[in-house]
Amino acid sequence: MATIRSFRAYRPRPEIVSRVAALPYDVYNREEAKAEVLREPMSFLKIDRAETSFGPEVDTYAPCVYEKAGALLREMIEDGTYIMEQKPVYYIYELIMAGRHQTGLVACASIDDYIHGVIKKHENTRADKETDRIRHVEACGAQTGPIFLAYRSLDVVNRIIDRVKQKDKLYGFTSPDGIVHNVWVIDEKADIDAIEHAFEGMNEIYIADGHHRSASAVKAGQNLRALHPGYTGAEEFNYFLSVLFPHDQLMIMPYNRVVHDLAGLSKEDFLKKLSGKFDVAVSDGAVSPEQKGHFGMYMDHTWYRLIVKNGVVPDDVVGCLDVSVLQDQVLEPFLGIHDPRTDQRIRFVGGIRGLSELERLVDGGMAAAFSMFPTSITELFDIADAGRLMPPKSTWFEPKLRSGIFIHQIEGE
Repeated sequence: MATIRSFRAYRPRPEIVSRVAALPYDVYNREEAKAEVLREPMSFLKIDRAETSFGPEVDTYAPCVYEKAGALLREMIEDGTYIMEQKPVYYIYELIMAGRHQTGLVACASIDDYIHGVIKKHENTRADKETDRIRHVEACGAQTGPIFLAYRSLDVVNRIIDRVKQKDKLYGFTSPDGIVHNVWVIDEKADIDAIEHAFEGMNEIYIADGHHRSASAVKAGQNLRALHPGYTGAEEFNYFLSVLFPHDQLMIMPYNRVVHDLAGLSKEDFLKKLSGKFDVAVSDGAVSPEQKGHFGMYMDHTWYRLIVKNGVVPDDVVGCLDVSVLQDQVLEPFLGIHDPRTDQRIRFVGGIRGLSELERLVDGGMAAAFSMFPTSITELFDIADAGRLMPPKSTWFEPKLRSGIFIHQIEGE
């Protein structure tokens, strides 16, 4: 059964929340993060990416960077930028992008559920990225970026959320990228108890986005358990900040691929190899695949439509993913890209950037781009349930949750 708990968040004063809320730390490189903090000095990015307080001579992962993150958070609490909720509550967090609504429950999930597989993952994590966020959590004494979780929709939770959304909002603002963010508080004991009880009947919750942040939150909690051997399980460090979304409200966008070269093949030779696995046809415009097994390819100022042939796709929960088909049938055997995690000859482009970005990259010197049909939430659930892992960069979720709206303190006062 799943344990989902209400909590007392530190949160920004309503009149400044739009200035504090920031995109996740990992969508920026160092220069972009620096520019964003210069644009908006109150942005939480100055804490999530505290190297923005230093010059380029200071390493991103230097101890002073993490110390600065903790100091800045404490400063924002002390100066009243952040206020603490009076009692444990849940929050409703609604995001609206291009008229599409997506509403989640802000709560704390159990690190034991992660350890014991109730919270299921579908990606591997890298030790260096985990270490970075562990150090950040420990320096701040808090979790600052929510984990994006998904669950199979629960009627009882939906009814409570729909009813509370009829009340006054706690927050309502539009971020610079045009996403509308609305927040309500669930503070009635009966509602809090009903939500907690509803999740107790669930055997699985899924990490949609934030594998490194969740792994880091869990390990930071385990470190604090080691420092407090008499812990009871009720302490805040046994839980991590999350936003849980019902599966039927989520939109996954494609994660497209661009390759640097054709591994010595001519365009004609590459097309000939592709024709053994796909029906290949020239398209009179950009190709946005409309079903599984269909791909677009842009090469030499021309778009092609690729449809996988019968018998090519294996009967396997991971192998049948379109991202696996492209990797296993094209990128590895034809182009020698054996490990897309580390190979510098491949670039991944989130679907939010559009097909024009693929054209721009290829026209600018890359060899070919592939547009994908998005992985479905059902495929994500099936793979996680099977205890399997997706290939890297299989899913791109939009809109992105903002950091800095909710802070979950795990130690100190």
